[in-house]
Amino acid sequence: METIVKITREKMQFYLIWLSSGEKLRVSEDILVKHRLLKGQEMSEQLIAEIKKAGSYDVGLQLALHYLSYQLRTKKEIRDYLREKEVAHQDREKIIAQLQELALLDDYIYSESYVRTVMKTSDKGPSQIAQQLKLKGIEEEAVQQGLSLYTPEEQLITASKAAEKGMRRYREKSFKDAIQKTKMYLIQRGFSKDIAEQAMADQEFEKDEDQELEQLKKQGDRLWARHRNLESGKRSLKIRQSLYQKGFDYELISQFISEKELEDDEE
Repeated sequence: METIVKITREKMQFYLIWLSSGEKLRVSEDILVKHRLLKGQEMSEQLIAEIKKAGSYDVGLQLALHYLSYQLRTKKEIRDYLREKEVAHQDREKIIAQLQELALLDDYIYSESYVRTVMKTSDKGPSQIAQQLKLKGIEEEAVQQGLSLYTPEEQLITASKAAEKGMRRYREKSFKDAIQKTKMYLIQRGFSKDIAEQAMADQEFEKDEDQELEQLKKQGDRLWARHRNLESGKRSLKIRQSLYQKGFDYELISQFISEKELEDDEE
């Protein structure tokens, strides 16, 4: 037999029952009332075993409900949370089934809600959203149901905004290089190649000749200084190749190199 030494209250209407052996039982208020547990009461091993069995499920359910009170969760998130709280495996699965029965846990609803939120708050494309949903344990069918809300028209609107952001990010590149890198940026954000190309076409980005020349000179000057120890012909060829690979026009490159060579001759 064990004797209840004391009963202390915890958060979320949980109680700790301290036994004379030093063992502690964590129970809900329902179990406390049901068994009329009081300080000084003697408890048989059978009663302790019964309370432990009922307590794991009951406490786990209350923990899950509290966890769900903040926001929607996936089955995987609930399962992982209960595992962290050391709720027994069989009770975890019972709790998940109970939550589904109460319509408090539904990965299809979660997927739809997640897609709506991401569409409003980010510039992510469908592939990246799908990847994140799968990391949350959402199965393919539920993922696709959520993504059905992200229509091609909505994707194009979001991709176009992301394209503007990408072009600003790569403004120090050549126009050609900026276009290529922005398109790759859109694909990396989860948009298809077709949507990325359509978004770039719809924006009708135009080359700013003055800016293009400024960026060529900036990058060209750095390359000229880096290769200053090379023989003149090799240096010019190497810099010409590097600038061409960066997407600058051949004529502008030739003009730049001619000016630099003229400067060297005048020194």
